[in-house]
Amino acid sequence: MPPAKKPNARTRTRTYDPAKTRTAVLTQYANIRTAVRTLTSDQLALPTRLGGWTVRDLVAHVTMALGSISLALDRDEPAKAEIGVLDYTSVTALFADAIAESSRDLAERTPDLNALLARTEERLTERLTGVADTRVLAVRVGAVTLTDYLVTRTVELVVHTDDLNAAVPGLDIPYDRQALATCTRLLADTLAAKAPGGSTEVRIPPYAVVQCVEGPRHTRGTPPNVVETDPLTWIRLATGRVQWADALGNAQVSASGERADLGGLLPLMA
Repeated sequence: MPPAKKPNARTRTRTYDPAKTRTAVLTQYANIRTAVRTLTSDQLALPTRLGGWTVRDLVAHVTMALGSISLALDRDEPAKAEIGVLDYTSVTALFADAIAESSRDLAERTPDLNALLARTEERLTERLTGVADTRVLAVRVGAVTLTDYLVTRTVELVVHTDDLNAAVPGLDIPYDRQALATCTRLLADTLAAKAPGGSTEVRIPPYAVVQCVEGPRHTRGTPPNVVETDPLTWIRLATGRVQWADALGNAQVSASGERADLGGLLPLMA
């Protein structure tokens, strides 16, 4: 595993409330579990916008994303963390094929997804009890603190909630506000770390505002280059579910200024 990248001097490392993050992860997972309970075998067989993945595959993947916390807590603790939240998108991409294969395999050998969802939730709730937020976990992508890993789980859960809602007509899994906020902020900060600078302001109300892209830095008044969109559109852009040109054309994002074109920087992960 390559060493973690050091944040650019202009990149402020955001802190996340550990207790709120734990609650957000468990709440969003419970939202998914409750909705999946209602799905028929035909609905579980529907395709998703993740090429080659069915709804069943995606649900299995969600249990893996959460279950990886419990598995890591069962292992010996590494001496120190190697990666942080801003490394998440880049290191995850290295394991995308293996993750996809594991998810499909789990889905194929698990006839009762509802039981799997329940076991995963019960196990995690039990394992998290009394564990320090600073506990270092040995996970697939490297050694990471529990709090940082839980922050990345909000991305997994929120993004795949959106994928499930898109795949199953009429499904409307709700978004926990804290989970949605955390996911939005992490992906916004990842953009700022990828394209450091102060010429462009990216606004994702009500959760995040970041400055990025090299160029003249504004100090007062309205920035010369502004991008604004809503949280779900931002998350879809950052993960490749929506293309920049399409979002502009459909008025899902507004961009003003010569340095407001983020098309070359997105997606951050796919």
